[in-house]
Amino acid sequence: MAAGNVNPFNVSDSEEEEEQRQDEDTERSPSDEAQGHSLGPFSPPAYSEPAVLLSSNRTSPSVDGIPASAAAVAGIGGGGAETRVSLDAIAAKLLQDQYILTALELHTELLEAGRELPRLRDYFSNPGNFERQSGTPPACKEQGVGPGGPLNRAGSISTLDSLDFARYSDDGNRESDEKVAVLEFELRKAKETIQALRANLTQAAECEIPSQERKNYKSSPEIQEPIRTLEKRALNFLVNEYLLKNEYKLTSITFSDENDDQDFELWDDVGLNIPKPPDLLQLYRNCGNSLPLHRDTVDVAVSVDLNDLPGDYFTQEPVQQTEAVQQQEVVQELEYQISLLNSEKQSLAEQIKKLQSDIQALQRNVSSEPTSAVKLIQSKEDTPCGKPPLDNGQYLDIRGVTEMDSSSDANTTKTSTTTTVTTDCTESTTTATQPYNKLKSQQGKTSVQFDQPNRKLSPVFHQALLSFCRMSADSRLGSEVSRIADSEQSVMLMLGRCLPHIVPNVLLAKREELIPLILCTACLHPEPKERDQLLHILFNLIKRPDDEQRQMILTGCVAFARHVGPTRVEAELLPQCWEQINHKYPERRLLVAEACGALAPYLPKEIRSSLVLSMLQQMLAEDKADMVREAVVKSLGIIMGYIDDPDKYSQGFELMLLSLGDPSERVVSATHQVFIPAFAAWCTELGNLQSQLIPSLLTRIEKLLKQGEYGLDEHKLHMYLSALQSLIPSLFAVLLQNAPFTSRAKLQGDVPPIEVTRFPRPVSPLQDVATIVGSREQLAVLLQLYDHQLQHEGTTGWDSLLWVVNQFLPQLIDIVGRINVASSTCVHEFSRFFWRLCRTFGKIFTNTKVKPQFQEILRLSEENVDASAGNDILTKATVPIYATGVLTCYNQEEDRKLLIGFLEDVMTTLSLSHAPLDSLKASFVELGANPAYHELLLTVLWYGVVHTSALVRCTAARMFELLVKGVNETLVAQRVVPALITLSSDPEISVRISTIPAFGTIMETVTQKELLERVKMQLASFLEDPQYQDQHSLHMEIIKTFGRVGPNAEPRFRDEFVLPHLHKLALCNNQQTVESKRIDIATQLFEAYSALSCCFISEELMVNHFLPGLRCLRTDMEQLSPEHEVILSSMIKECEIKMENKGIGEAQGSISIAASLVGEDAKTKFLSKMGQLTTSGAMLANVFQRKK
Repeated sequence: MAAGNVNPFNVSDSEEEEEQRQDEDTERSPSDEAQGHSLGPFSPPAYSEPAVLLSSNRTSPSVDGIPASAAAVAGIGGGGAETRVSLDAIAAKLLQDQYILTALELHTELLEAGRELPRLRDYFSNPGNFERQSGTPPACKEQGVGPGGPLNRAGSISTLDSLDFARYSDDGNRESDEKVAVLEFELRKAKETIQALRANLTQAAECEIPSQERKNYKSSPEIQEPIRTLEKRALNFLVNEYLLKNEYKLTSITFSDENDDQDFELWDDVGLNIPKPPDLLQLYRNCGNSLPLHRDTVDVAVSVDLNDLPGDYFTQEPVQQTEAVQQQEVVQELEYQISLLNSEKQSLAEQIKKLQSDIQALQRNVSSEPTSAVKLIQSKEDTPCGKPPLDNGQYLDIRGVTEMDSSSDANTTKTSTTTTVTTDCTESTTTATQPYNKLKSQQGKTSVQFDQPNRKLSPVFHQALLSFCRMSADSRLGSEVSRIADSEQSVMLMLGRCLPHIVPNVLLAKREELIPLILCTACLHPEPKERDQLLHILFNLIKRPDDEQRQMILTGCVAFARHVGPTRVEAELLPQCWEQINHKYPERRLLVAEACGALAPYLPKEIRSSLVLSMLQQMLAEDKADMVREAVVKSLGIIMGYIDDPDKYSQGFELMLLSLGDPSERVVSATHQVFIPAFAAWCTELGNLQSQLIPSLLTRIEKLLKQGEYGLDEHKLHMYLSALQSLIPSLFAVLLQNAPFTSRAKLQGDVPPIEVTRFPRPVSPLQDVATIVGSREQLAVLLQLYDHQLQHEGTTGWDSLLWVVNQFLPQLIDIVGRINVASSTCVHEFSRFFWRLCRTFGKIFTNTKVKPQFQEILRLSEENVDASAGNDILTKATVPIYATGVLTCYNQEEDRKLLIGFLEDVMTTLSLSHAPLDSLKASFVELGANPAYHELLLTVLWYGVVHTSALVRCTAARMFELLVKGVNETLVAQRVVPALITLSSDPEISVRISTIPAFGTIMETVTQKELLERVKMQLASFLEDPQYQDQHSLHMEIIKTFGRVGPNAEPRFRDEFVLPHLHKLALCNNQQTVESKRIDIATQLFEAYSALSCCFISEELMVNHFLPGLRCLRTDMEQLSPEHEVILSSMIKECEIKMENKGIGEAQGSISIAASLVGEDAKTKFLSKMGQLTTSGAMLANVFQRKK
């Protein structure tokens, strides 16, 4: 215990008493010393002390009538008064008899004297000896406990060394320090409790086998006792340790995976308070030492005459038995000491072997140096005070400088002025400040000279004088500082020792600065175990490395791989990746995924296509982090660029599908950018691109369409089609590389540059055709020959192009004809695919190979225009895909004219044949999304406006509704509204009715007041003109349009126009005599009012128009649908309640009818029925029927 610390027990002696006691020890007579040492092995020198009797003022219980101290003395020395007793024996006796406070006093005094006993230290530092538990304290397990049981420990006391007496200081400014101390105490208390509980658990595991079974095993040696859990975990730990030490790393990884319930990095996981045995090698070497030697034995019987025994023999027997028990305890204690010494002996033997190997290496290095240097080194080794050299001895050891100086002083004369020392003895303070080149030049010299004073000081005095220099070479760091390496190998050894201690003390934000040191040391260090530790530090350098830090680590790994070669990369780097594959932090798993790709070029090809591929496949399927899977896909793409095993094609194809089906958009994007181009390049080399890869994707699309008759899986369709789209550049590159003109493609003369818009913009450099071919100049030459071949020489003998024309395109066009035209997503995907295909293959190919195949199927000829039966193919998705994917590839005047003519012909054909307009609508929607085609579409519609057929004019009016939402207001005012006004005055009533939806859409989207007034006037003419009073279809269309655009239209238009006219239409419908017309109007009115009920309606409109309209509609529903009459009655009632509560109405400024329909059965019915309603009158009619 330090002098400055507080002794709470106040039982230590003063320093003067301690010194006096030491003086008395030194003044003992030789006879006393002889008697003291006569105990031999019973009193080790380290613990030999004079007899220390227990305090006289403390009464101690006796054992069989003998005082404890006397018993201890009698048991060891036979009861002699001058016999010396070992302090360790006294401590053992005190702990055995539970004299805890007495033992604590002894422990305190020994601490102050600097002679700490390991037994007392271990006992008082183990919190398990003081917990409130029924078990026996660990120190007394085999010896038993006293009648009082284990010492009850206060809840606030942890251990002796955990007491913080500064907490009770009178300084009031240390409140924060006190809080920290309290928290540290609570933390330590919790850890100690955990250790104690785990110790109890370990003991319980030892006692799993019943005692009866253990007796059976002992009585029958041939029956082996089953392994216990603790034994199994201990053996597992030793086996794993053996595998790691002997470079069986992959086997160790597998072994760890099979025992995932055990932590092989921590021995305490086996069981706390369980001592760790030696490793397997030591156990094997020592297993034969404990076997008894075989000796011949004979049975001998002896007897003693009772008369020859002394008279008090039987009275002395109890005392002898007590002494025998005590001697047995001493023997056990000595056996414990022997085991400690044996373990220390083994460690020292290992150190000796290491030093011997270092000496041999040193001798080999020294043999190449000059003879004079060898003699000086030998003289240094012969120095009595010199320490044995470590790490091959190649260090400049400043600890040896003073020793060399002192020894040389003894041999120098007065006239000696200098002495010569080898390069192993240089002054560190001078050398550290010299420039590198100067240091290097000095190292080239054979010796360094130092000026010596002309003095007569004795070497001992000189050494004692220099001892006052404050240098410390006893600690680990001091030992490293005192030696300066003078070779690459010694530098590596020094770094290998120091880096594990440096890394934990460097700030996390700056640890990447250590990467060069770690890597260089790992590359050049001669010991595999140290290299493995350094690489482990590298991968665990930063807890959660960011992007820049990961790049630094990966750069270092690649540099390491280039330096050491594939064998060491496989043996040293890959196990580090495997260990981190399931790390809890995604940044660490991301580092592994990126490392697999970065190291791919430097791995053996067998490992690259097996182990690394399997690791990445596992991470792709199991990892939950999107960024990790994204990195995995990119690394898989890199692997595909180096793999050369054709048998891995199917695995690569499955990985592509797995990546494309990933739920993360980042992973899918990485698949298109990296994996698919790399996989396509490999397939090109194998010759599988046209024969296997693309046909497999087409087959899956066809299978998907067959299975999707009742519902197409659009996500899978998008997945397969996007993969095909990413393969287009690779397919075109195959055409160029296998063309008849490829052999003539040479870079000669001026090559015309490639137009910037010749190819669509690639999603990544790997999809750039120039990158695939080799260079942009080479591509320019090939394109020039490609266009000339198509235009003048034909495709004869060009197998790859003929496959595209005769197999690929027809199969694609057939698939297009089978998709649902109403699916805007599918139409858009196929349009983009054909657009990229045509732009990649060029204009000549599109005009001569693609367009003719579409035109042959669509059959747009003059004789089919007036056909009444129509054309079935025109109703399929082929029309919008051809119009938007093929005809829009090039934007020159002739291309625009061709597109306009095609759309006009389709509109005319569909209108005259009374066919559905879905294909034409899909074309307008897809083209209308691009403002560049708005003028073109308006030109097509104007063609329909002035067409002679009323059917075509009706179709044109319907198409305006689709176009209005995407066109700017200027075009609407200049081109759309005039056309609609023209159609609204058409002689055919059907044409006028067809303009109503387009007028409604204008009211919903346009904000110009003048334009809105024109549309309002036109709609008012439809409603107020007497010629339209009996036009049932016109009224139906207006009500339907009001219900659609009313909630989104301008509030003024809704309040002043929509609600009043709906009221009038509902009032007129009460007077309708035709029941079918009446129910049709009522159906549309109900849907319109349901939609408008969610709008904010003023009190005046509620009273004048909304409620009266609802009452009129209720009158119709009383006769047509009593069930809906109940819903309308509930709506009316709620509106009336809201009207009465004016305060709430004024606070809200409006009322929401739909939000108030809760609380009653009728309201619940209304909400459930509203969820079933659609704009279809047929569906609503089913709702109106009574339940029977």
